Amino acid sequence: MKLNTLVLLFSGVALLATGCKKEKEFDPNAPDALFTNRDTLVNPADDFFMYANGGWFGKNPIPDSERSNGIFRTIQDTINNQIMQICEKSAQAKAEKGSNKQKIGDFYASGMDTIAIDKAGINPLQKEMAKIDAVKDVPSLLNTIAYMHTIGTSPAFGFYLGQDDKISTKYALFFSQGGLGLGNRDYYFNTDAETTNIRAEYVKHMEAMSKLMGNDADVSKKNAVVIMKLETDLARASRKLEELRDPVKNYNKMAIGKFKAMTPNIDWNKVLPQLNVVAKADSVIVGQPEFYASLDKMVTSYSVEEWKTYLKWNLVNSYASFLSSDIEKQNFKFYATVLSGVAKQKPRWKRVVEQTDGSLGELIGQVYVEEYLPKGTKEKLLEIGNNIRDVYAEHIKKLDWMSAQTKAKALNKLSKIVMKVGYPDKWKDMSSVTIDKGSYCANVMAVNKWDYNYMISKYGKPVDRTEWSMYPQTYNAYYNPSNNEIVVPACNILVPGYEGRMPDDAILYGIIGGSTFGHEITHGFDDQGSQYDENGNLNNWWTKEDLKKFKEKTKLIVAQFNKYEALPGKFVNGDATQGENIADLGGVVMGYEAFKKTAQYKENQKIAKLSPDQRYFLAYGYAWMVNIKNESLSQQIMTDVHSPAKFRINGPLSNIPEFYKAFNIKEGSKMRQAEKDRVIIW
Repeated sequence: MKLNTLVLLFSGVALLATGCKKEKEFDPNAPDALFTNRDTLVNPADDFFMYANGGWFGKNPIPDSERSNGIFRTIQDTINNQIMQICEKSAQAKAEKGSNKQKIGDFYASGMDTIAIDKAGINPLQKEMAKIDAVKDVPSLLNTIAYMHTIGTSPAFGFYLGQDDKISTKYALFFSQGGLGLGNRDYYFNTDAETTNIRAEYVKHMEAMSKLMGNDADVSKKNAVVIMKLETDLARASRKLEELRDPVKNYNKMAIGKFKAMTPNIDWNKVLPQLNVVAKADSVIVGQPEFYASLDKMVTSYSVEEWKTYLKWNLVNSYASFLSSDIEKQNFKFYATVLSGVAKQKPRWKRVVEQTDGSLGELIGQVYVEEYLPKGTKEKLLEIGNNIRDVYAEHIKKLDWMSAQTKAKALNKLSKIVMKVGYPDKWKDMSSVTIDKGSYCANVMAVNKWDYNYMISKYGKPVDRTEWSMYPQTYNAYYNPSNNEIVVPACNILVPGYEGRMPDDAILYGIIGGSTFGHEITHGFDDQGSQYDENGNLNNWWTKEDLKKFKEKTKLIVAQFNKYEALPGKFVNGDATQGENIADLGGVVMGYEAFKKTAQYKENQKIAKLSPDQRYFLAYGYAWMVNIKNESLSQQIMTDVHSPAKFRINGPLSNIPEFYKAFNIKEGSKMRQAEKDRVIIW
């Protein structure tokens, strides 16, 4: 699914750590996080991110087991504790076989049984290993690659079923670039010292993993060289992160026959059935045709034995976290320590809780909603969301750069945005999934197979626009352009520091209003979302003149963020992050405009010696209170379409005159854009 995701907070309505108790009214005399989180030795005109959050960072260093610390980590810890309670209660219950509690409890118990996991070693993958060993030629190789996609791995290429970008009422088959153990193609080619070292460490990691798979030192060294060479060729044919953001250039619909003609060594009519595509498929959408032209050559230029080496690596790499401790620790050493700077693993219970939620979140969500979600959550969220939409409409009507014709279409799209909040009205049926206490790895694979088959089963059926792609306990939100919808899960709706009491409106509108609803609605009008119409179809609804003006404005935000140096010599990728940067700017502006309509703002009510304006912008800063390790920050810059948290605060705010006034940001200050460079879009 094509989701403009946002790793975000979302909280503040019914703010309790546990249970469905009644919240207290806001107490202006209680301790105030916005006031105490600040570092008043920092000038807000120099670095508002550190001014707003530096006090908290000083008291809360990043744990060795985490890549970052801040509001997300704090809230996730609360969620993990609640899910742990659900898991442990389920594990201790004598639940009926096949029931939700039995599946949750047995899945969790299998993950906590380290004795059985270590005893099993790599045996849980023996069936799949044997399938790879049986490969004798190119046709059987392609069949096995396809099969591996059905069990939760993604060798050689990317494949998924989703809504057709140009016919949002129909599902389509999508083929994209993929197959890289390092994820991003730039890791294979950048020549800076850090990336060069990562490549060297990756080869060492593959050697170590090969030994753990039972190979001797010489074979393991040879295997690592082969895999690195093969993946480098896949990477060479792959597009850069910023190039993947153009929905038109990455939409190449073609008949199966044309796809086969483009890749003569790959018979897609035989591969598709191995991907469990039962219904007759007449067309596919190929994201990056040049990648498949290269892959077609590679299936014969590399020997069958070399491909088998790569497939075994891909399989073990995908399931390493669920195998014996020696394999799990080696996997952690590279992917967490080398790539992200995380020194030690999280406690076992937390790792298993997070995986249980990741695999069975649909089942856990049902318990979570019943036992932990405060009443009235949906209503309050919709109230704030609709207020944001109202001010958005006001802004569009007043735009001085957009014609009346395009405004009418923008307003029509805005009015038709569907807001899904809290939790779904119906849950997915996972009754066919079999879970037991036997094998942790087998349980994970069973759910992966179910997920895959659930996805494929949609082919040829009408699109279900009621479906959710997140759980109510997931600390995240998204805009889906194909449905023209925003989805805001209930989660714990917790604002740290305001447990048991309602925050003031500045916090509600800075966090839920600006960083959530305003941000996600703006995704419908960012550089990608603006190319989809009110029905979710990739369809230009702009006049030529208005589109030109819009692109000129987006160029300004790209230029602004290209200047931000996150680490010495490492700058934010303004092209790759522009969609999220546009959404952040639109979100904070719309949240502020909605906040101005509240009694707190109109009465100029001061709380903790802070004016309404100061509280709103500090609340926005609180929404992105994230301190991150340098290694993880470097990884984010290379692989993520979101800017680092510091620039998600400093970047948008530096364009807003009301922010200048609230904190006395004078001309020439770092936190104030020169008027000619100021970005004003929505």
